[in-house]
Parts: sequence; C-alpha cells; structure tokens
Amino acid sequence: MDIVSDVVVDAHVLVLQGDFDVRSTWEVRNAIYECIDVLDEDVVIDMTGVSTIDLTALRLLAVATRHAWLAGHHLTVRNPGPAVRRMVHLARLAHAIEVERVAATA
Repeated sequence: MDIVSDVVVDAHVLVLQGDFDVRSTWEVRNAIYECIDVLDEDVVIDMTGVSTIDLTALRLLAVATRHAWLAGHHLTVRNPGPAVRRMVHLARLAHAIEVERVAATA
C-alpha cells in the first residue's frame, strides 16, 4: 500500500494505491489519525488507485469517520472503484462511511 499525502483548500488528501487490507491498515490508520488530530483539518481519502479492500480496512474507515466527526471534522472517501463500493455494501457499512458525491454526466 502506497500513501501519498497532499493538501488542498480546507482539506488534507491521502491518496491510497494498491491493496487496502489487514496488512496495510496500521499504516493507513496512523496517517488518517495524524491528519485528524495533529493537522486539525478535514480529510479526504482518494481511493482511485485501490484495487481491493477487506473488512478490516472498511471498519478502519468507519471508525475513523466517527473519530473525525467527534473531533469536529469530516472524513470523506473519494473515487472508490466498483470492487470497493461492492464491499462497502456487502459489509453493510454504507451508512458509516461518507463517500464523496460526484455530479452525474448527461
């Protein structure tokens, strides 16, 4: 799992690439919590490059979303692929993970 950190207007973007599973959750967790607790900003997790995800990683996102909310911030997932979206729904965590809304094209 590769993590690239970037700052945009009013948010900190973490770009994830590769397989997001139990082996990489500790590294991703530390990056997310550092952004929420230390930088005092909203966090966007760009998952365009994530090919697979497991239940442990989804639970991490759900708990981190709640942690951000309690700290007065937002944690938003951007561009999850079809495999990631499917796992979110199969795990019944769609209500716990905020996915960025994308405008529909005509």
